[in-house]
Formats: sequence, C-alpha cells, structure tokens
Amino acid sequence: MRDLNSIPIIGATAFMLLFCAMPAEASGGTALLDGSGLSFWWAIPFAGMLLSIAILPLLLPVLWAEHFGKIAVFWSLAFLGPCALLFGPGLALSALLHTIAMEYIPFIILLFSLYTISGGVRLTGNLSGKPTSNTAILLVGTFLASVMGTTGASMLLIRPLLRANMHRKHKVHTVIFFIFLVSNIGGSLSPLGDPPLFLGFLKGVDFFWTTEHLFSEMMFASSILLLLYYFLDTMMMKKEAPLGPAISRQRHVLRLEGGVNVLLLLGVIITVLLSGVWNPEMQLTVGTLSIALQDLMRDVVLLVLAGFSLLITASETRKLNNFSWEPIEEVAKLFFGIFVTMIPAISMLKAGSEGAFRNVIALVTKDGQPVNHMYFWLSGILSSFLDNAPTYVVFFNTAGGDASQLMHDAPLTLAAISCGAVFMGANSYIGNAPNFMVRSIAESQGVKMPSFFGYMAWSAGILIPLFLLMTFIFFMG
Repeated sequence: MRDLNSIPIIGATAFMLLFCAMPAEASGGTALLDGSGLSFWWAIPFAGMLLSIAILPLLLPVLWAEHFGKIAVFWSLAFLGPCALLFGPGLALSALLHTIAMEYIPFIILLFSLYTISGGVRLTGNLSGKPTSNTAILLVGTFLASVMGTTGASMLLIRPLLRANMHRKHKVHTVIFFIFLVSNIGGSLSPLGDPPLFLGFLKGVDFFWTTEHLFSEMMFASSILLLLYYFLDTMMMKKEAPLGPAISRQRHVLRLEGGVNVLLLLGVIITVLLSGVWNPEMQLTVGTLSIALQDLMRDVVLLVLAGFSLLITASETRKLNNFSWEPIEEVAKLFFGIFVTMIPAISMLKAGSEGAFRNVIALVTKDGQPVNHMYFWLSGILSSFLDNAPTYVVFFNTAGGDASQLMHDAPLTLAAISCGAVFMGANSYIGNAPNFMVRSIAESQGVKMPSFFGYMAWSAGILIPLFLLMTFIFFMG
C-alpha cells in the first residue's frame, strides 16, 4: 500500500516534465503569479495542507499513512485548478514549473544528499544518553549548525543522539530541543547556517557580519535552552528505570564508522557555497524555464556525492544506523504540497504594500523609522509557516534593501530580521527544512513525536516566552 502512495507524485512529475518540453509560448512565457491582485482566500489550500498535516494523523491515522501523498496532490490542485480557471492555464503552469524546478527540486536534492550521506556516518562507543552527554551533543550541534548548516548538522547528529537514548523511555523532549537548537537557532552565526542568511550574503551582507552581530542573541537563546534542557532531562532521567548492570558497565571507546562520509558532507557544504559565489552568467533554457549553470551544476554534484556515499558505505553501517528511505519519502511528498500551495501566500507577501499583507508590512515602520521588534516578530511569525528565505528577502527589501546601509546604519534592524527568520523557524515542524526531517527520522526509530499542534504547544510554552524576553533585551531600542 505504501508504494501506491507514490502514484500521485509520479503522475504530477510526469505532468510537469511533459509541459517542460513544450514551447515557451504554451505557457505564456515565464509570467508568475502577481500577488497584488490576490485576496486571503487564495491561502485556503495552504491552510488546508497545514491542517491536514496537523489533524489527519490523529483523527484518521490509517488513511493518512496510506494516502498522504494523494492528499498533498489534492491541496495542490485546489490551488492550481482555480488559478488556471481565473488566470489561465499558462500562468498556472508557469507558476507551478517555476516553483518545482527552481525551489522544490533543489530543496529535495539538498535534503536527499545530506540524508543519504549522513546515514552512512555512525558514531559508536559509550553514548550513555545521560543529561550531561545529551546536553553536550546539543551544544556541539548548536555550534556545528553554523559551520555545516542546520540541515547538515541535524542529519549528522540526530541518529547518534537517538541511539544514545535508545534505552530511555522519556526522549521526546530531547528531539524537540534538538530541533530548537541544532535545526534552527544554532545556524545563526554564518551564511552557511541557514538559507535566509545565505541570501543576505548574496545580497552583500559581509560573511562574518552575522557572527559578530548575532552572537549575543544566539548565545543568550541557546544558553537558556541548554540549561532548561539539562534540568528537564535530569528530572526525566529520575523517572527512568535503573540501567541493568550489564549496560551500566559498558565502556566502549568512541569510534566513527563511515568516516569518508564526513568528507562528502564537507563536499556538500563547499558545493552549496560555491553555487552562491560562482556566477558564469550562463543559463540553460528548458521550455519556459531558465536555469543558471551554477545551480544545475550544484544539483548534479550533490546527487553524485550522494550516489558515491551509497556505493562506498558498508550496508551494515546503514543497517545499524536504522537507515531507511521512509523519512525522505514522507518529506518529499508533503513538501510537494506545501511548496505548491505556498505559491499564492509567498506572492502576496512579495507584493509588499500592494498585496493582502500590506497591513502587516506597514507595522514595521513608524514615522519613517524602522520598528525593530516588529521586524523580529513579523519576519519570525511568517517564517514559522512560510519559507523563511523569501520572508527574509521581503523584510530585507522593506528595510531598504541596501546591505551596506543596513549593516552600518541600521544593524539592529538587520539583526532583528535575521534572528526572526532563523530563530522562529523552530516554532513549527515546517518552519525550517530539517525540522520535519528530524521528526520523521525520530518516528522511524520508534519515538512517538507530538502532533503538529502538539509540537507547537512545546514551542509556545518554551520559545515564545524566550523570544519575548529577547525582544525587550535586544530589539526594543
């Protein structure tokens, strides 16, 4: 039954490839959806997609498990159908192809390569799963996220953390704090850490600007979360049954299996970085699409690195890692629906003062001056549910769009936008790319993760008070 769930995605992909091969005139050029003429009603399919992810696994778990791919396609068509009827099939197809080819496919290729390569890395030894060692892993992952990206650090460390806590009954909180710290907040110190900061770097923000200007905010947030986690894990540990004598006496030296995959992960980082700074000004035109050579080369290299990892890594290592394709399959299907239904919401956001979000955009300026705490919260709230990269760009442009001016004359504004886009990606499972992937990996290894709203209860209870405190300390000036 699981394989049947792939049919809608395969059919949709075949549909896209068919029309990709058609002449550009068939879709009216490369026109994209104009968000200035859209009302909030166009966000209904996106809301339906989110509610399906949140509610159906609880109310209809069997239906969801067997047909979530079809549900993702249903909500995609709920947007594409009316779009084709009202604006013409050419524009609907153009918007679909642009989103899939330029955003969704690169997104999935990057996740696929990181997931595949990191699945070949296995840390063995005395991973005790005690509060001290768990906190140490979270600390290392938090700083590693700024070096190899939140996705890379998450994929590298989530399996060792799960294996260390295999004997623990209470471990959901560990995965949740992992998402908070490693999958989000830790990526705030460099453009390599998170896509919004990388886009800022491409727009002229100095590479080490974020390291200098977001360091205090990152250290403040991560220190509080790490301390809170340590005390929470200590309390949870006291509820655990004592370890058996055979387990408690185990003392194995830490050892790394599949170490060559660490080099391949480094190759992924370098490849992504080079794709942002190397610009040969060459385009490959396929139907209505123009794909930059550096982007195409990046995706090809990432797939080659993933393939190389599959060839050279011992199958036993992946087996002991509990590696399976189900998490990446689930992410690919669900994010297909998320990316497509998000098209009108992103278009309305990009329309700025001319779009349905005009009242939201107006909140960030008062008497011609930036309202930094509103930049923090609005960029953060929207990044919690929409793609945080275009959200960052929208508010970056709203603040003036001049990197030099923002860095030197309005550093607090740029810091507020950056922190909001990066930190608040932790507010929901879909706020940042690795969140959902970490959840899927944890569930595939037997951890009963909270539902969509259940996770948000954790984030609302822990992160929102933290962000409110940060607002008064850092962004009210």
